[in-house]
Amino acid sequence: MSDTFRLRDYLGDRELYKTMVRIAVPVSLQSLITVGINLADTVMLSSMGDAQLSASSLAGQFINLFMIFCMGIGMGASVLTSRFWGMKEIPSLKKSITLMLRICLCFVAVFTLATVLAPGLIMRIYSDEAEIIRYGVLYLRWMIPTYLCTGLTLTCTIVLRTVGQVRIPLVCSIIAFFVNVFANWVFIFGKLGAPRMEIEGAALGTLIARIFELVFICGYFIVVDRRIGYRIRDFFGRARDLLREYVRVSIPVLISDGLLALGNNAVAMVMGHIGQAFVAANSVTVVVQQLSSVLTQGISNASGIITGHTMGRGDYKKAQRQGYTFIFLGIIIGIFAALVIFVLKDPIINYYKVSDEARAIADELMNAILIIVIFQSLASILTKGVLRAGGDTRFLMAGDILFLWVASIPLGYLAGLVFHWPAFWIYTFLKIDQVIKSIWCIFRLHSGKWLKRIDPAKLEG
Repeated sequence: MSDTFRLRDYLGDRELYKTMVRIAVPVSLQSLITVGINLADTVMLSSMGDAQLSASSLAGQFINLFMIFCMGIGMGASVLTSRFWGMKEIPSLKKSITLMLRICLCFVAVFTLATVLAPGLIMRIYSDEAEIIRYGVLYLRWMIPTYLCTGLTLTCTIVLRTVGQVRIPLVCSIIAFFVNVFANWVFIFGKLGAPRMEIEGAALGTLIARIFELVFICGYFIVVDRRIGYRIRDFFGRARDLLREYVRVSIPVLISDGLLALGNNAVAMVMGHIGQAFVAANSVTVVVQQLSSVLTQGISNASGIITGHTMGRGDYKKAQRQGYTFIFLGIIIGIFAALVIFVLKDPIINYYKVSDEARAIADELMNAILIIVIFQSLASILTKGVLRAGGDTRFLMAGDILFLWVASIPLGYLAGLVFHWPAFWIYTFLKIDQVIKSIWCIFRLHSGKWLKRIDPAKLEG
């Protein structure tokens, strides 16, 4: 950084904001579409009662566990692919993709096998209520083929974004939204001559949409795309010379996101054992949380890609200044998200057909989310964007282990299952890691120790 402090250097320049908008807006719109799908699912299923809504929510936690693992695989690879794209080092970029896809397919096999062999055991992890378990098993059996579809689609989408291809995933999500909502309407309620399948109809609608996404995204990535030019033959090529660098940078991201996924599932287990009404209430709030965080996800993705490209060009001082800009944006967006929740919470809670108990709990949860979302915005942009793109993945992995597993989960367990505190405090303690992490990461960024160099000349082979 220059010796003379100039505020405008840390607020960002016009080119930074133009690039950020070009990346963040399509990603945010794609996230918004995902929220729309989830909203349609929960609204339709809420008319079937708390049990089916809770079962789909808890079964969905296991699917989300897989999705977060896949996002960890993809985001870990994106640390390298964005850097190599900035270096114009396409052969190394392709090898990063090959390693990513191979690891992804291993996870697909594990989750598919687990769901085929033990769907009941999976549901009993989240709830001990027989009705919820029965409905959850029905849901999971329909979702088995989605692991392959979701894994390949998610990882390929993340790579496309790192090279500036953000419109293709957005177009895919828009079409998938209409496919999913229409299929849900047909099969949940038995419209147009179809059987009335209720919770199984929701699962079938999701499966149809995931198959469409697989054909659209992976077809484009492997057949049409010319920026990277990745083809099926590259999957069977030699990538061992990049393995050491991939493991050093990407595996901590996978572990970090994997621990986050397991932590989220531990949170779901705590909620599941509190009771059916609490799970139903949380299902209502999840959509609002996702809706309020769409901008955060867009900025987080953009910050990671921009930081990776800047460091790929060797301009580390500029990357540091951009990091401060993203801190400022994270705070502003978090406050905006809190205002969105404040405005929407009552209309959305009243729209759902849930019990009065679930509605009262949902109101308490919304009040807690109002506070947590500000810190969550800042933490997401720094951990999933700036610091991760800087290669500081082992540090972030340590933070996820420490704050989630030592603070959030034990405190949430005590608040919910031991002391039986109000829902506001249960949720606050379950998410306290976001508060600690956001402050911790600001100090890390200021230290400059997060800027890690990747030198292709040092790769093996």
